[in-house]
Amino acid sequence: MSATALAAMLRERGLRLTPQRQLILEAVHELGHATPEQVHHHVRERAAGVNITTVYRTLELLEELGLVNHTHLSHGSPTYHTAGEDQHVHLVCRGCGSISEVDPSVMEPVTDRLLSERDFRVDVGHVSLFGVCGDCKE
Repeated sequence: MSATALAAMLRERGLRLTPQRQLILEAVHELGHATPEQVHHHVRERAAGVNITTVYRTLELLEELGLVNHTHLSHGSPTYHTAGEDQHVHLVCRGCGSISEVDPSVMEPVTDRLLSERDFRVDVGHVSLFGVCGDCKE
């Protein structure tokens, strides 16, 4: 998203585009999947004065605006990624910590069954499966 489009979106909500907000959105985009702490570290390389509280608040705002999404890939902080990407299921290796993505269609048997048996619609964009990757299985 361009700075101009982001500025317009923020203005509609009575907010302004600050350099910190722009840097945090850029960091999420550049890092792919990142915790607030990782975003903070990335942003501080460019602007030392940005604190972790600003990162958390900005990520919440950016999610409200539909610009980023989060998922939980561990017991710690949520992981953020750019919204608008194709929905995907996260595969998290407990061995090496790698994160890969698969098409949400792999979940169709489960999501279809939950819909038919429980009238429950799964938000596949927040699904994370934990296991061991092929490199770590030995």
